[in-house]
Amino acid sequence: MSAEGFVRAATLSDLEEDVPLRVELAGVPVSVVRTEDGVFAINDICSHANVSLSEGEVEDCTIECWLHGSRFDLRTGKPSGLPATRPVPVYPVKIEGDDVLVSVTQES
Repeated sequence: MSAEGFVRAATLSDLEEDVPLRVELAGVPVSVVRTEDGVFAINDICSHANVSLSEGEVEDCTIECWLHGSRFDLRTGKPSGLPATRPVPVYPVKIEGDDVLVSVTQES
């Protein structure tokens, strides 16, 4: 882990556009998503039901929980519809060359 808390989560070539990639960083489950707007890292566990968000679909910079259909903004973690009412953490992302670095020690 670097001094700033950033660790390598994936490479850009690992990420298909709008297809979540689940990784575990320092014991934290993270969904890394590449969209036309950039690369985002969001906690992989839905705040409504304890299920993996990376199994859901990505559309318009949101990720959908496959179980009940709540959508979370990849930039803010805020839910955009019920049944979820609590946001999920999002994490800072840096791109260095082909490496995607994420800091799970800092929330955005």
